[in-house]
Amino acid sequence: MSTTVFAPWDNPDEKPLIRFKNVTKRFGDFVAIDDLTQDIYEKEFFALLGPSGCGKTTMMRMLAGFETITEGTIELSGQDIAAVPPNQRAVNMMFQSYALFPHLSVYENIAFGLRRDKLAKDKIDARVSEMLKLTRLEKFARRKPHQISGGQRQRVALARSLAKGPKLLLLDEPLGALDKKLRQDTQFELMDIQETTGTTFVIVTHDQEEAMTVASRVAVMDEGRIIQVATPGGIYEAPNSVYVADFIGDVNIIKGTAKPADQEKYFVDWGVNQAPILAVSERPFADGQECFLAIRPEKISITKDKPAEAENAVQGKVLDIAYLGNLSTYHVELPGGQIIKAQTANTRRLSRRDITWEDPVWIRWNATAGVLLDK
Repeated sequence: MSTTVFAPWDNPDEKPLIRFKNVTKRFGDFVAIDDLTQDIYEKEFFALLGPSGCGKTTMMRMLAGFETITEGTIELSGQDIAAVPPNQRAVNMMFQSYALFPHLSVYENIAFGLRRDKLAKDKIDARVSEMLKLTRLEKFARRKPHQISGGQRQRVALARSLAKGPKLLLLDEPLGALDKKLRQDTQFELMDIQETTGTTFVIVTHDQEEAMTVASRVAVMDEGRIIQVATPGGIYEAPNSVYVADFIGDVNIIKGTAKPADQEKYFVDWGVNQAPILAVSERPFADGQECFLAIRPEKISITKDKPAEAENAVQGKVLDIAYLGNLSTYHVELPGGQIIKAQTANTRRLSRRDITWEDPVWIRWNATAGVLLDK
């Protein structure tokens, strides 16, 4: 069967659900959001990722209506929402603390918003049952929040947020309170629920792994600006700056100067008495321009012997080894003092591995392995 790839942002005829247009938000002299323009589409799972204080929560609070906009407009389904009070927006927000009512059962927590909207009892029953089923909480309907686990409480909060069928659900660090294993399981549950309901999810997180797992697109933020928006694969494989490369996953950054070699090929002069590195880049560089080569550790291989054929090979010595079960990361010190991480999959038992601390080794990578960046 052929499945069409979900990418409404690539279709010029597709109308976005949410439009930030030149939005600025100031708190006194502090600029929290700086002239930000961004579209988010229906059925997207959109992640705002960045360090504390980068503006991601402010963006979300403006969408929910808890913060006013200083300049610019935010549109939801083509309507400027500045004057629409929070309770009249087709938007719901799920907080990190879940904010469940401790004295109400799981069922009553989910039904709360529907009761306030004065829905008929049979409609409330039907909707709550649907939500319990969706979040696999049928067995826990009569329990109080303190009688269920953290992961289950998280699902109750989600069911309650989705009960009224919002067009948009905002999730503020929704998995922050869960332990790592549970968080990973819950990420997949969130994705399933988002796909089943077709609701647009916007999630705020500082956990890069979480953003990369759940999102259709990730917006990496810094100081009130979006630095790059792309699919998780795009952000990882083609970062647009050292900041983004460094923020997502593990990366080696080699600083040097570029020298055009051939079509889309460059030599990078980078170390004293080191042969230049060969790199491929669609982004043009001038002769002598400062550049940064970002290479992921898994794209660098490590051997004891000098590789016979290699576009880039450098000798160094093993300084550290991080053994991560399925992977080992070798920290290799180069003659100029720079440390490069190389990663290998552990297909053999420990006793069979032959590279150890202080060993002289060769690291090698292809010209296409890294991304050449100008900032």
